[in-house]
Amino acid sequence: MTELPTISWEENGQPHSARWRSEAGVTPPKKVVIADDRMTADSAYRLACEGTAFLWRGDFQNARQLLQALARRVDRKPKKGRTPAPSLAQTFHLHRQAQAQRARILGMLLLPFNAGHEIPLRRAPDVHLACEEAYGAADAPYVASLRELLGLIGAHEWRKKGVDIPALGARIHPCYGVFSPVRGEYVDLVANAPLPSTERAFDIGTGTGVLSAVLARRGVRHIVGTDQDARALACARDNIARLGYQQQVDILQADLFPPGRAPLIVCNPPWVPARPSSPIEYAVYDPDSRMLRGFLDGLAGHLEPKGEGWLILSDLAEHLGLRPRAQLLEWISHAGLKVEARIDVRPRHPKAVDTEDPLHQARVAEVTSLWRLRLA
Repeated sequence: MTELPTISWEENGQPHSARWRSEAGVTPPKKVVIADDRMTADSAYRLACEGTAFLWRGDFQNARQLLQALARRVDRKPKKGRTPAPSLAQTFHLHRQAQAQRARILGMLLLPFNAGHEIPLRRAPDVHLACEEAYGAADAPYVASLRELLGLIGAHEWRKKGVDIPALGARIHPCYGVFSPVRGEYVDLVANAPLPSTERAFDIGTGTGVLSAVLARRGVRHIVGTDQDARALACARDNIARLGYQQQVDILQADLFPPGRAPLIVCNPPWVPARPSSPIEYAVYDPDSRMLRGFLDGLAGHLEPKGEGWLILSDLAEHLGLRPRAQLLEWISHAGLKVEARIDVRPRHPKAVDTEDPLHQARVAEVTSLWRLRLA
């Protein structure tokens, strides 16, 4: 197990240190001050913008209110100037920079934790189950950001409640750090496309296991779902067991493809060629389209002669000017593949109709497609 880094601060004239936890891979702040209920939102915002973190010693619920006040200050819209409108690609990169800056500032409000994930603050909730799901056991005190803790709690509630998947007639329970199948259109594509075979299928990058489960429900006799992430593997196995598909579905750790060939190989890679800023973003952002290209380049070597590879991909990157359609078609051809057919669907998620979203122009034009690929 990787040794956790430490965070240091001075309190009551004495030096202190503790383990530092950050699932997003954020390094521990170098400058930390002690804060309590007397700290104003303006003071906290100024410190955070300067790169100073504050370790909370006051009331837990007041800390939550302070975080909300910080968010309001971060989210204030700048006054409109006369600068020319940037391209969609520039808008995307500026939006990502703003998101990263927002996360950095809001991540400066820190909480102390005792062993067993207990928060030693007034009115602090019991969060040990949510923390254990993400961090594992805690045998010593540590420090983490309140913002990350709230993310852990939200993920814990999602896991308990589950996500309704109409194509399954059941719920999928996502784990922390594993992308939740809240965008149902890509699941529906796999649920409705004509199957080339019901003998065997591979589900590359299975995540929660939702597409493996859909194929099992459709009658595919043997499915192999693969992933590299340990959390995704555990999550997929849990969901497959909950749904009773253990006899049909095997979940294996693999870099893309399992051994052998199949008449159907399904992959829903990350859609946007950009660098992730946290582990969970690897489900959305694919640096240099590595997973997409890896799937296409390896497909011919694992597909049976008359089989199909199903590539489920949004064209959002094309509308953002990050990857042209011609580039995708070139990769398909270079991999020795041809397009048998394509099934398109419009997105139904809330951002598709959010006119306040900086990327609305691209999202309103977005189409998610299931590309049916065959050997050329």
